[in-house]
Amino acid sequence: MTSRKQISISLAAVFFSLAGLYIYAAYDDWLGQSRGAGEITGEARSDVLVAAREAEMAAIAAGLNKSPEKQILFGDLHVHTTFSTDAFLWSLPIYGGEGAHPLADACDYARHCSALDFWAITDHAEVATPKRWAQTKQSIRACNAVSNNGDSPDMVSFVGFEWTQVGQTPDEHFGHKNVIFEGLDDSELAKRPIASGGITVQALRTNGKDLIPLPLAFADFPNRQNYFDVRRFLQEAAEVDLCPADTPIADLPASCFEIADTPGGLIDSLEAQNLDPLVIPHGTSWGFYTPTGVTFDKHLKAENRPEKMELVEIMSGHGNSEEYRSFKSVLDFDLDTMTGVCPQATASYLPVCWRAGEIIKGRCLDDGESEAECEARAAKTRTLTAGLSVAAHLSVPGADIEEWLDAGQCRDCFLPGFGHRPGNSVQYALAIRNFDDPKNPTRLNWGIVASSDNHRARPGTGYKNVDRLRTTEAVRVRDGWVERIYPKSEKSSEPVNLGREELMERGFGATELERQASFWTTGGLAAVHSEGRSREEVFAAIKRRETYGTSGARILLWFNTKDGVPMGSTTKQAQSPVFEVKAVGAHKQKPGCADETIDALGADRIQKLCANECFNPDNERMKITRFEIVRIRPQITQGESVDNLIDDPWKTIACNDNGNGCSATFTDPEFAASGRMATYYARAIQEPTQKINADNLRCTYDEEGNCTKVDICYGDGRIAADDDCLGEVEERAWSSPIYVEHINGKWSSNEGGD
Repeated sequence: MTSRKQISISLAAVFFSLAGLYIYAAYDDWLGQSRGAGEITGEARSDVLVAAREAEMAAIAAGLNKSPEKQILFGDLHVHTTFSTDAFLWSLPIYGGEGAHPLADACDYARHCSALDFWAITDHAEVATPKRWAQTKQSIRACNAVSNNGDSPDMVSFVGFEWTQVGQTPDEHFGHKNVIFEGLDDSELAKRPIASGGITVQALRTNGKDLIPLPLAFADFPNRQNYFDVRRFLQEAAEVDLCPADTPIADLPASCFEIADTPGGLIDSLEAQNLDPLVIPHGTSWGFYTPTGVTFDKHLKAENRPEKMELVEIMSGHGNSEEYRSFKSVLDFDLDTMTGVCPQATASYLPVCWRAGEIIKGRCLDDGESEAECEARAAKTRTLTAGLSVAAHLSVPGADIEEWLDAGQCRDCFLPGFGHRPGNSVQYALAIRNFDDPKNPTRLNWGIVASSDNHRARPGTGYKNVDRLRTTEAVRVRDGWVERIYPKSEKSSEPVNLGREELMERGFGATELERQASFWTTGGLAAVHSEGRSREEVFAAIKRRETYGTSGARILLWFNTKDGVPMGSTTKQAQSPVFEVKAVGAHKQKPGCADETIDALGADRIQKLCANECFNPDNERMKITRFEIVRIRPQITQGESVDNLIDDPWKTIACNDNGNGCSATFTDPEFAASGRMATYYARAIQEPTQKINADNLRCTYDEEGNCTKVDICYGDGRIAADDDCLGEVEERAWSSPIYVEHINGKWSSNEGGD
């Protein structure tokens, strides 16, 4: 007869065997499930509503003596779902995530929550698989099929992907590009998304699933399936075979994983497939991942195909990349020794390396060391830190983020990205030329847009500044997990000497994630002057650069010459044109969602996606307070300093807006005699309102203008979940430039643009 003890031993053996099998299955990723694109549930917006907006636009245009033949449409050309690695990670419970954000959510949100006219999906190519690409195309086609009004659909959806490149040094860093296609047929789309090379792809393809160590699943056992799923998601991408290097691009199978190491390689691959999509640089000045000392100059080399980058994204939820400043975060960087010269702090800029030295010096003095010894340690720290680029904060062991104050940040930029890199700003890029061909130096010929770069399948989030944890990239790390996600070493009065190999191994783990939380905003919008609402008309308007960007508010903006040259165009003149700029402020917003929106999407879906807050315009509009005109005169000699070529603002024009908008004209009295080209664009500035993270680090300043204390918008329980970290901001719209070449000047192009 079997004893109870034997039964207990047998049951224990079975239990431990099953537990062992479960753990083995988890480690071998048997338990992870693939997630799809979701199901679109919303109906099309009412034709009556669309017609009413068109009628309002026509009436406003007529009131400003603008042609009603073109209407202004708003969209978002930069959107991610949980088909992107970072979006999937941020959806996890440890980051306070809501769970999966599939592509179908983005469709319903764009149509009903934010009420956009157009949008594009741009998930990261670095984790694309043939199955996900097929699902993406199918979902976007389904989103478009909801529109049933022929050539005047309620919304147009575009297929795209993001080429996400990150270089460790200035010479090898090209940054991110969105690739967006006009059509929906397979013949009009890339066979597969094209990934970048470098550390991002290397990390994802070698040990990508280890971004989520399996013990996290067991530590958060009730939510374990989420962790199993993201590991499966990453492993599926790593299992796709690389495209064979010896096969012509046109002959590559759709089933392989393609890599292009440079922008030129990306564009060459697209052209080999007979495609001519939009290629849009974005986040050019974000210091979060952009190396110190980087500039946009290398993009102008012929092999990188600058002529195919027809637009630039000036702002997103990561910040504004517009403004050039003369400050530098490091001087004389030496790659071999990973050292550099640390610039001194000034009244307008506090280098991270300088602040690092001050922190170490303060600790040294607290330890009772001599002034001379502590100053020597500070100098050593500055030198070491200057060579660490995006990992500069790691030179000071155990530093609290408050200790860094506003180090590395642009103090007087409008909603800057974290660690603003001025040499990669839009203004700098518009001021430079490439002189490799001395007889025909080249320049950039950009149109301007803005977008959200939202990672929660929520295109066009800037319509209301509410719900920071849904409408920005902010996360709320669960209690008890902060130390695991943002680990800190023991404090010391000696700096850490990190070598190049260690930095390479850390990859994105070397970036300053925690302090960036104070820089997430609801992002911007793209606007186009289009001849109609159809896919072809919207894409054509974007292609001809008749575009502008806004910081999120739906400001109406016109910028052209009196003789009819629209924004985004190039003209040749002997005398300055007469420029005309007109703007109307964005609609004020009513709380909640309109009844027709709730009826179209359903109350439950409205609550889940929109948090019961939709684009819900009032009849009253905000007022435009002024225009700021920026003038940039591109280089005419190699090495000409851009410091004297960017006039910002070159001209400020006050507005007396009575609620119907503002108009102004101007000329450049210096143009004729200057004998050189000039580029002009307009900013329309709206009266102040509240915006999430508008004051980013919320510094307290002393009489000399130094930041002495910060009030960080933390990503954890140190602030309330419903604290939106609001600050006052003047929302704005940026026109695309008008490029005026001097007929008698140097480097006038032969075909209307060089």
